[in-house]
Amino acid sequence: MSPPSRRLQTKPVITCLKTFLISYSLIFWFTGVILLAVGVWGKVSLEAYFQLASEKSTNAPYVLIGTGAIIIIFGLFGCFATCRGSPWMLKLYAMFLVLVFIAEFVAGISGFLFRHEFTATSRRPSGQNACTSEIKAVLGGAYKDAVTNYNTTDPKSSAVDTIQKTLHCCGVDSYTDWNTTKYFKDQGIPNSCCKENAVCTVEVLKDLDKARDLVYDTGCFLKMTTLESNLGIIAGISFGIAFFQLIGVFLSCCLSRYITNNQYEMV
Repeated sequence: MSPPSRRLQTKPVITCLKTFLISYSLIFWFTGVILLAVGVWGKVSLEAYFQLASEKSTNAPYVLIGTGAIIIIFGLFGCFATCRGSPWMLKLYAMFLVLVFIAEFVAGISGFLFRHEFTATSRRPSGQNACTSEIKAVLGGAYKDAVTNYNTTDPKSSAVDTIQKTLHCCGVDSYTDWNTTKYFKDQGIPNSCCKENAVCTVEVLKDLDKARDLVYDTGCFLKMTTLESNLGIIAGISFGIAFFQLIGVFLSCCLSRYITNNQYEMV
């Protein structure tokens, strides 16, 4: 048995580590709530973008929702393991944090790679090669095709309406893009281009000059691709959160070791 003085020195360290680890686990749990919220928001708000870019629905929002839910569960598990003072639970918690670190580190690298893909070439003015970047080409081509074949009934037309209302934009480059579509000849510019509280009639929407002050004049492509400026920030945040997991791993391993040693000292 170890001297009482040594045991008295160990207990305050364990208490301190428990306090830090519980605080960390609560923050970790909160990041899971954020991921879950972002996933739900992405599923609800960004479905139109995904629908334009692909015939099939993307699984990205579900991945965020699933990851957020798992982090919430393990965040609570970390709090329980810390309060319980179980060495094997703390080690299991540390192993999970290592897996999260690897996943978020890879996500951060992917963000920088996609950012490079986005910014490799900028979009040229209308009449030239619109998009040389592969990602921009897919998004820009899909949106242009949806505008050209707009008829208010198919899913992609509904996606165009959603994007124009949400982003307060109109057309690909500007509202004048609708002038070349079949829909414009019959109905004019879509109502989804109208500014809030603007009174848009078919007669006005068929005249580009009259409609100029009533519809959004900014093209949707520019607003849709502003994501490129945010990918670097998103990637940086992913790296920051990833290295944040290492703090949890360190605290979990230290606490597990001190608890184990304290149990041996009491024998």
